[in-house]
Amino acid sequence: MGPPNLGDTVPNFKAESTQGPLEWHKYIDGSWAVLFSHPADYTPVCTTELGTVAKYAQKFKDRGVKLAALSCNDTASHKGWITDIEATKFSDGAKVDYPIIADESRNIATTWGMIDPDEKSATGLPMTARAVFVIGPDKKLKLSILYPATTGRNFDEILRVIDSLQLTAKHSVATPANWHHGEKCMVVPTLSDEDAKAKLGGFDLVGVPSGKRYIRLTNDPSSKAPAAGSAGGARLL
Repeated sequence: MGPPNLGDTVPNFKAESTQGPLEWHKYIDGSWAVLFSHPADYTPVCTTELGTVAKYAQKFKDRGVKLAALSCNDTASHKGWITDIEATKFSDGAKVDYPIIADESRNIATTWGMIDPDEKSATGLPMTARAVFVIGPDKKLKLSILYPATTGRNFDEILRVIDSLQLTAKHSVATPANWHHGEKCMVVPTLSDEDAKAKLGGFDLVGVPSGKRYIRLTNDPSSKAPAAGSAGGARLL
């Protein structure tokens, strides 16, 4: 069996972590979750990332998201490294209050497809890449991103993606390029004009040379802004 694809139920596993034994499906049960891997403890880019996640922890909690990191070092190494992470400016004084999972056997990294074939440890073993997995409350994979070991992740982008995923899960909307919370969304093609008016209060139809009615904009349903369109209808932009 290969790594999980979008829509798959993510693999379960049991592992040691900085917060004790962890069973993945129990840990994330009923919650959104982010699992992110890093190549190794006591490495510079990883330190900036875990410190940034510590600083952003409340932002993830506000979205109902549980966090967990993973690398192929043991728990003792993780705990020692946390002292460094919390001392850097990247954490801004925040504590690492999420578990760091120990995957010395690389079994989890292999099962989830986290391995970077080009990066090797000092002993010649393949290292975990900078993988990001966003998992929904149904334990299904909603998003995966794989960065090379040399590129640090943008956690503002990961928060933006979670905002989009959660909005789509609750409302029949999609989010356009560079979208941020509170900005205009797009009515999904599977929703009729009538249903869009009833569910979203209205929409703005974007005119295009083809004359096709496929670009329909509406206000972010989670914001307090009045619905798009006029009197629950549609208007042409």
